[in-house]
Amino acid sequence: MNKINYQKVLEKEIDKNVAEHKVPTLLLHSCCAPCSSYVLEYLSDYFRITVLYYNPNIFPEEEYVYRTEELRKLIEKLPAKNKIHLITTDYEPERFYEMAKGHEKDAEGGERCFRCYELRMREAAAYAARGAFDYFTTTLSISPLKNADKLNEIGKRLSEEYHISYLYSDFKKKNGYKRSVELSKIYELYRQDYCGCVYSKRSCQT
Repeated sequence: MNKINYQKVLEKEIDKNVAEHKVPTLLLHSCCAPCSSYVLEYLSDYFRITVLYYNPNIFPEEEYVYRTEELRKLIEKLPAKNKIHLITTDYEPERFYEMAKGHEKDAEGGERCFRCYELRMREAAAYAARGAFDYFTTTLSISPLKNADKLNEIGKRLSEEYHISYLYSDFKKKNGYKRSVELSKIYELYRQDYCGCVYSKRSCQT
């Protein structure tokens, strides 16, 4: 089976909207400010973006609050053709721990992480459906450590379930990750040294 180039799929969708003189609405799930930097720089020319910060996996709460404020700082400073809006959510770690039951010892990048992708993307899909957005997607695919195929597989399934279009992506392509590192330096963003959850934090310390 040929591997799908999700960057090409994204470019084709953008080109179609540009040709039709459309600037659709996009609900963008954000995992953190550094990962969002390039994605927002890239997509804000083509979409009216609302960023949803929903990450119950983050540990501890102080980290959650700090990452939220870094994202707010980025959005305020980032020049964008179309205004970017931010929606923040309450800290709900219990939802993550309930999801992770039985998978506490999974290796990083395994089934627990896939379940975590879906937990956060499901919230984005549900919010996008309630708000009648044209699309939803996530910044997660920008990370070299995240499985873009799995993310897009989940996005497709949620799109069908919630009847809301999913914007396929692999934002690490075309030097997207490299650009996010550059933008993090430009905007002096805090770059965390672990994915976010208590299990990834422990993994980094061993």
